[in-house]
Amino acid sequence: MKFKKDIVVVGVERRMLKKNTLFVLSLGIMLGVFMGICGSVVAEKNKTDAAVDSEALPFEDLRTFTEIFGRIKRDYVEPVSDKKLLEDAIRGMLTGLDPHSAYLVSEEYQELKEGTTGQFGGLGIEVTMENGFIKVVSPIDDTPAQRAGIKTGDLIIRLDDQPVKGMSLADAVKTMRGEPGSKIELTVVREGADAPLKMTLIRAVIKVQSVKNRILEKNYGYVRISSFQSGTGESLKEGLANLKKENGGRLKGLVLDLRNNPGGVLNAAVDVSDAFLKSGLIVYTEGRIENSEMRFNASPDDLIDGAPMVVLINAGSASASEIVAGALQDQKRAVIMGEKSFGKGSVQTILPTSNGAAVKLTTARYYTPSGRSIQAEGIEPDIALANVKLESLDKIDFNPVKEADLSHHLQNGNGDKAAKQAEGEGDKTKQAEEYKDYPLYQALTLLKGISIVNK
Repeated sequence: MKFKKDIVVVGVERRMLKKNTLFVLSLGIMLGVFMGICGSVVAEKNKTDAAVDSEALPFEDLRTFTEIFGRIKRDYVEPVSDKKLLEDAIRGMLTGLDPHSAYLVSEEYQELKEGTTGQFGGLGIEVTMENGFIKVVSPIDDTPAQRAGIKTGDLIIRLDDQPVKGMSLADAVKTMRGEPGSKIELTVVREGADAPLKMTLIRAVIKVQSVKNRILEKNYGYVRISSFQSGTGESLKEGLANLKKENGGRLKGLVLDLRNNPGGVLNAAVDVSDAFLKSGLIVYTEGRIENSEMRFNASPDDLIDGAPMVVLINAGSASASEIVAGALQDQKRAVIMGEKSFGKGSVQTILPTSNGAAVKLTTARYYTPSGRSIQAEGIEPDIALANVKLESLDKIDFNPVKEADLSHHLQNGNGDKAAKQAEGEGDKTKQAEEYKDYPLYQALTLLKGISIVNK
């Protein structure tokens, strides 16, 4: 979830130098730069608390910082540039806050912007940091990561021959990105596996089609959202219009699939929720600064005219996915089915800096309409489903004997049996594919039951 916000810094460093001339001169130019960096954010974000800010500057701690900075410059075994030391210090400040705050140099900032628009290079995998290793939040549909079998919860411990331990998240992501067509080997630790798994992936240009739709059965639609991008809301509207057109202008039910959806843009999550709600609160955010407090309400239109809905989630459903699931659950608009979601309930603000880089900073928590914060808790499904896999019974060489198999059995008088069987073969084949996806099959069954009760 990202909000772009420009910070304008006017005279911050000069004001601070005037106020503390002797102190700053004693610490040297380096400290003045550091204070300017810190003060630029503080001054803009907390104008109403200027007095508190001036009192809160930790001069003793800053003196310690400059002392260590000087020792590294003088005594480290190899020369280190001021730029590297300062960037590393900034990264350390941010990564020490939470797993989602980070400093983005200009290249990383550009990659982030590309990711929210739907096209970027790499493996197609959403990751976070856990205990020094890279943890998979979810693979993105139709990408090298998904095709290779990467799963939610996997821990990546090596990238080619390079251990992940000790890497920053930004460095790990940079390593996984590369020229389309180039290879990378991931060493993965998976729960339940006897030994680490090695997977070779071929990098590709990741073009994410965030919304897909199809008909499950007559009058029952299916929409899959794999991530929330700037155009997801419009794509959803087009998909729903196509589904309704294929079914005579209306649907009896809809399955919204948010499994392994790692999230994305907050406004896209609001648009998706609004598509199914006629009124009421969708989500609100709260933080320490004024701009972090926002409320989003639904507009008076439901694109499927109140048809029953089932939303599928799992442990890979995070962030914006949880906003949608939480809103539809609290507003009693949909049944949430599947596994408990990831539990990322924080808002990250993108703050561009004057050097072309940016700070990704956690500035707020978001809350569902009933006031729930799902941070580190997740969305509990209304109907919990075990993570099971259905195997085809076609492998079992046994067919039970029926009346129709007996010699000289009576015909039922309803016409040509063979013709009717042939007519139904296509539907059976299609249903068989759906049945392999156990949660989807259960969602469709539930929708049919609701439709019967509501008749």
